[in-house]
Amino acid sequence: MAGIYLHIPFCKQACHYCDFHFSTQLGKKGAMLEALQRELSLRRDELGGEAVETIYFGGGTPSLLEVEEIGALLAAVQGNFPVIDLPEITLEANPDDLSPQVIRALSKTPINRLSIGIQSFFDQDLILMNRAHKGREAIQSLEGATAHFENLSIDLIYGIPGLDNGRWRANIEKALGFGLPHISSYALTVERGTALHHFIQKGKVPALDEEQAREQFQILTEILESEGYVHYEISNFGKEGYFSRNNTSYWLGKKYLGIGPSAHSFDGLHRSWNISNNPQYIKEIQQGILPREVETLSVRDRYNEYVMTGLRTLWGVSLERVHTEFGPGYGEYLLQQAQKYLDQGLLAREGERLVTTGKGKFLADGIASDLFFVIL
Repeated sequence: MAGIYLHIPFCKQACHYCDFHFSTQLGKKGAMLEALQRELSLRRDELGGEAVETIYFGGGTPSLLEVEEIGALLAAVQGNFPVIDLPEITLEANPDDLSPQVIRALSKTPINRLSIGIQSFFDQDLILMNRAHKGREAIQSLEGATAHFENLSIDLIYGIPGLDNGRWRANIEKALGFGLPHISSYALTVERGTALHHFIQKGKVPALDEEQAREQFQILTEILESEGYVHYEISNFGKEGYFSRNNTSYWLGKKYLGIGPSAHSFDGLHRSWNISNNPQYIKEIQQGILPREVETLSVRDRYNEYVMTGLRTLWGVSLERVHTEFGPGYGEYLLQQAQKYLDQGLLAREGERLVTTGKGKFLADGIASDLFFVIL
């Protein structure tokens, strides 16, 4: 089984923390959507006949699309690839796009999962991040979405400058009030070149407080687990039966095809990525050229990626898989490097799996980097 990701590279405005590829100029939206459909056709043989089980509209802001435009892209997927009978089809959406009329229209399409970028229910946080919506729109979007969609997820951000633990708890409680089956939550990060990075350097916004972020991660984990959510990936909490099939397929190493400017693809042995330039992407696709770079992954690359993704998940890193897929030398190296984290209680060995403990989850990426196989 494989997945298809469709990158919609348009936004109404730029969030201060975002370093994803997008444009606020929508004049080329029609040409872009034609190019996406053309790329699907050009790459129809790349999945080797594997059936598609997940289709994901990401971005950017996919909820800027009209329902008819979404339908045309889905028809292009189905016209070029075998798709299972009940695929998971996710649309990322911003609250300000989800009027009652839009929600009703979306509910009549094949989209069966909404991922709504709430980020915070409080205007002061939204203003700092330069989000396009207000807190009341976040609430209104969820009131409408819960009436028409069963499979819903929202994003929340913690570690925001000025976000105290009390307001963070209130964010979580507001989310829980809607009975959501899935919540994704991320620490605010400062990416070089973003507006947030500039503001912090100029002293206009306080620097991020890692200890505050750690505390809020712990608060999040304790509350959601007490409410029956499974912490199945560092940033993702789901009720049983509502884990994101799209994201889980990435973490488990399944094939996926990334369509659109800046989109990445993976076939098990190669990773590729499209050019991050809208006009150039459109021009080359129109000429029948795939504007991408391809990297062949070495055994070391694939081991490192597996360790990175595995330690972030409930399923951990399989020692047996490391031994058989990458070689016994990698298995020995992994256990040797992991020993200090086992001693510190940050990792645990459960049978033939290495998993992060509750104490180690917040540090998972740093631990993983220390387990990487690096040639000095």
